[in-house]
Amino acid sequence: MTHRSSVSDYYEILGVSRDATPEEIKKAYRKLARQLHPDVNSGAQAEDQFKEVSRAYDVLSNPERRQMYDLGGDPSASGGGFGPGFGFSDIFETFFGAAAGGARGPVPRQRRGQDALVRVEIDLADAVFGGERELLVDTAVVCPSCEGSCCQPGSHPSTCSVCKGRGQIQRVARSFLGQVMTQQVCAACHGFGTVIPSPCLECSGEGRVRTRRTLKIKIPAGVDTGTRIQHSGQGEVGPGGGPQGDLYVEVLERPHPTFTRRGDDIHCTVELPMTAAALGTSIELDTFDGVESIDVKAGTQSGEVTTLRGLGVTHLRGSGRGDLIVHLSVLTPTRLDEEQERLLRELAARRGEERPTGRLAAAQQGVFSKLRDRFSGR
Repeated sequence: MTHRSSVSDYYEILGVSRDATPEEIKKAYRKLARQLHPDVNSGAQAEDQFKEVSRAYDVLSNPERRQMYDLGGDPSASGGGFGPGFGFSDIFETFFGAAAGGARGPVPRQRRGQDALVRVEIDLADAVFGGERELLVDTAVVCPSCEGSCCQPGSHPSTCSVCKGRGQIQRVARSFLGQVMTQQVCAACHGFGTVIPSPCLECSGEGRVRTRRTLKIKIPAGVDTGTRIQHSGQGEVGPGGGPQGDLYVEVLERPHPTFTRRGDDIHCTVELPMTAAALGTSIELDTFDGVESIDVKAGTQSGEVTTLRGLGVTHLRGSGRGDLIVHLSVLTPTRLDEEQERLLRELAARRGEERPTGRLAAAQQGVFSKLRDRFSGR
């Protein structure tokens, strides 16, 4: 995964790894909040650090924001203080090590897998018509040995003897408010309420293993460099054999040797001999839809364009296609034999162009003006 340089590294701020569980993130936040909260630490630097820590927790404690952040976006987390949903009972949890109030119950061992981001290079033809690609992806899949149960075949999880399956234990803590009944995540089962006496040897009790698998994905017509295609349920399998995350495919379009893409229009340049441009001709052009015949009228000037409607890139949203725009470039001969030079001089004499004085063309008639007018829609 990549991150924008303008976004702080929230994992580093909280001191957790990028695959940290929600409980690990919350635990790290509580520890830092107790140290840096303005009621405990009055230093100006501590206040700034507390706001940064709170901002990081705001993002990483929210599944949607964390997903956006992991995919390289800026979730623009706002505000300091305690994170979202961080109420009065959580303040006790921050300062006294546990939550006041009712039991929350064990956390599920199965969790959703992370989303994955891969990049694929395509040709211009794939952008025009769409296509398919086979990708070799490093990912996590359900453990074939335990089928996600995390246990060795024939064994099962057992109820935690410390918390009796609740996932938390209660304790009495002394504070400036007196004695407070608190509850903490059970250290024996890590809040799951069950323990695995015989972890699967193949996945080490994770319920999933890493492997490479081949995915066949569809490339929609009309995609461009930077387009991201979401494939739901094709990401990593979660811990405990949990549901798969999503796979995002980012497109990179390779440059074409003769065609240039501008939006959904395709541009190319065809070079014509001076004589063909003067006399007029018909040329054949290889396009993505086959060979197309183009009529060049007599007296064609360099820089003129011919538009072939509907032969461009398919619109990604909506129907129809862009155009194929052919730019004509007239070539002046550079090497003439004696006979060719004699004939040209004779032609120049007949046209009175032996010593042309040259004249300024009207501004709207210049080659560059024509191109400018073409793209500005005049």
